[in-house]
Amino acid sequence: MKQTLLKLHAAVFLWGFTGVLGRLISLNEGLLVWYRLVITIVTLYIIMRMRNELQSVSPKQRWQLFGIGGLIALHWCFFYGSIKYSNVSIALTCLSSAGLFTALLEPMMTRKKVVPVEIFLGLVGIAGIYLIFHFDPQYKTGIILGIICTVLSCVFSIFNKNQVSYTAPKTMMLYELSGGWLFLTLVMPLYLYVLPTERLVPDKVDVLWLLLLSWVCTILAMDLSLQALQKVSAFTQNLTLNLEPVYGIILAFIVYKENKYLSDWFYVGFTLILLAVVLQMMRVISSRKKRIVIET
Repeated sequence: MKQTLLKLHAAVFLWGFTGVLGRLISLNEGLLVWYRLVITIVTLYIIMRMRNELQSVSPKQRWQLFGIGGLIALHWCFFYGSIKYSNVSIALTCLSSAGLFTALLEPMMTRKKVVPVEIFLGLVGIAGIYLIFHFDPQYKTGIILGIICTVLSCVFSIFNKNQVSYTAPKTMMLYELSGGWLFLTLVMPLYLYVLPTERLVPDKVDVLWLLLLSWVCTILAMDLSLQALQKVSAFTQNLTLNLEPVYGIILAFIVYKENKYLSDWFYVGFTLILLAVVLQMMRVISSRKKRIVIET
């Protein structure tokens, strides 16, 4: 279990870094995600081909993975949209609502029993979001986009939990991201019509950040996450994602000095989020120890 949690936290740290990279890249959120997917898919395909890891899936499962990939693509678009309409710290903090949404959605989608303590811990995270939303209204649009992004992440994590038990993580990743790229490619003409932009092609600096975003923060991070999801629940994964703001905000403070623009209420809300994460991790570890005692 310790190794699994280490993998999960390593993935979350890398995801926390994506916010900093997203602000560095000058493309709008839709094109940013489209290029990220292209680089990731091509690289992953080459790696799997060279290592003979490429596996086939049934047509039914292929379409299921493509559908999950569409949700992932949308999740990323809303995430980077949240950053551009607010800042890295606000966008990452919105992910704290993952605990509540997963606690509500997972029982509905998987027939899992509602666990009151999970609802409570999710509400603690939501309370932190509310404090920031209420006292920093200039970030309203960014927070709304961030919450939509979080709901999408909860849904695809629950679907992934059903897929990961009988599909290799890298195979899942390749099909899902391919589905996300196909989805974005189909909607891109409409997207650019509604939200036109002067920049369609990344410059040399953007290419560098996109490569880092794709190779390290996508391929490596998603592989670690999918491996961890084989042994932990979707709720535990999503609540652990609340540490993404911790890592990402620290990086944003260092790189962009965002701490100069945030009110004291941001830190109060952030403390509640961190409290929810710590309590959940203590609960998971304690539960694991009790099972070991019973088994022995």
